[in-house]
Amino acid sequence: MHDVIRRTIAPGVTATCVNTDKFKTGCMSVNLITGLDRKTAAMSALLPRVLRRGGARHPDMRAVADALDELYGARIEPIVRKKGELQCIGFYADFADDDFLPKGENVLEKTAALLGELLLMPRTRGGLLLHDYVESERVNLINDIRAGINDKRVYASDRLLENMCSGEAFGTNRLGGESAARGITARALTRHYQELISGSKIEIFYCGAAAPERVAEALTEALSTLPRQECFTAAETDVRLSPPAPGPRRFTEALDVLQGKLALGFRLGECMKEPDYPALTVFNAVFGGGVTSKLFLNVRERLSLCYYAGSAVEKHKGIMTVSSGVDFGSFEDALSEIYAQLAAVAAGDISDWELLSAKRAVITSVKSAMDRPGGLEELYFDHAVASIKFAPDELAALADEVTRDKVASIASGVRADSEYFLTGVSI
Repeated sequence: MHDVIRRTIAPGVTATCVNTDKFKTGCMSVNLITGLDRKTAAMSALLPRVLRRGGARHPDMRAVADALDELYGARIEPIVRKKGELQCIGFYADFADDDFLPKGENVLEKTAALLGELLLMPRTRGGLLLHDYVESERVNLINDIRAGINDKRVYASDRLLENMCSGEAFGTNRLGGESAARGITARALTRHYQELISGSKIEIFYCGAAAPERVAEALTEALSTLPRQECFTAAETDVRLSPPAPGPRRFTEALDVLQGKLALGFRLGECMKEPDYPALTVFNAVFGGGVTSKLFLNVRERLSLCYYAGSAVEKHKGIMTVSSGVDFGSFEDALSEIYAQLAAVAAGDISDWELLSAKRAVITSVKSAMDRPGGLEELYFDHAVASIKFAPDELAALADEVTRDKVASIASGVRADSEYFLTGVSI
């Protein structure tokens, strides 16, 4: 069990303390939340990488590494997350709990202080972020963007969303685009940093055994020099209930691959007006969210139309995607059967075993995430960004109450938006 306390520690800065003595380690994340934008996404993704290179007291990676070693092997890593049409950047830290260390170590306070230094006191020259750090990390970012093509399953899903949401911010990759990354300069990145650090909403999460008052005091001290505006406009996600065209749009791309990839995009429809998130998770589990789902048992196992098939719901945006690996000659058969399985769910053709298995899968997934500090942090961060009013552990209980009719009702409102085929290159 754990207790949760949320409090404002500075204008536009909210800290969530998930207090639990279940773990021997604690974790902390600092997240600057801004709107996802094609023009600035690459700069936002680059920023925590540059800041992580060193601060005023620890000027380079060696000094930062030495400081972390002194904190019994603590870690601080840059993070870039995409939640709907929000880009969330910052740092994630994990460290040993003080109860398992010699008395007086205060690793929590020291880690928070190092986080604050990296975030608020970066290395500069002439008032600009250090040119060498910017150039080095810019190259690394471009390499990471290019590397997206190496995992064809992920690549197909990314390309689906880029095409499906080409007129929406959601079509932007969380790391931004290569062309935008190539044009980043130290001057432009410094200006962007100043805008984000003063004008972004900031969400901080701590999971561990320390008392909430101690956590708040450590964070307040670490962020004491944080520049803040007087008011903040929260970025929002544009949830579109219906596809832009009456029928699904089709996109095809050819690469040198031995296995075809089929990726489908759907709009979740009217259910997103007042989202029932536990029901959405159960619906996804029934349709394609695991090894007991209709896609897995029918499209893959019974009919052998694909090598894998699964679905995922992006609850912040109101989109569902289906990902499948198929032989080049099986695209149409697999596509037809995927649609047939969705129609079966919409018709209420869901056995008691399928519904029970889906609920158990959702409950197991939530409980598994709650068995590690990082999983707890991700759950609470996800809920905070989506403005979900119930705690993650309540999701399991609410999922167990979802009815067959509710799942069918969600499925009946889902509409196909786009189809993406990744095929082989003809010789």
